[in-house]
Amino acid sequence: MHQLLTSWRISVSVRQLAMAGLLGASLAIVSGCAVVRDQQSVGEYIDDAGITIAVKARLADNPATSAIAISVETFNGVVHLSGFAKSEQEKQRATQIAAETLNVRSVQNNLVVKP
Repeated sequence: MHQLLTSWRISVSVRQLAMAGLLGASLAIVSGCAVVRDQQSVGEYIDDAGITIAVKARLADNPATSAIAISVETFNGVVHLSGFAKSEQEKQRATQIAAETLNVRSVQNNLVVKP
């Protein structure tokens, strides 16, 4: 079961990286647009997408956290975590993982601990 879960996590990470590459290529084509969403430049949007993918991959690689139950969004380098954690330790570990990811300015953890 552990091997199956590990291979699934790797598969998810690879798919996310591939999607980020496609997103980056698409955005490079339309780089003449100054603003993509909420007053972000194309470069900022791509940077945030890269941070989100990196945090999700690190959560998936860590056996103490569930990448499935934790949603990650990034805006201007601020990572927003939402969803559910199995324990306070998992919630804290998710914050630590996100904070230690390259280019993250801060982390807002809105995870709810489910009893």
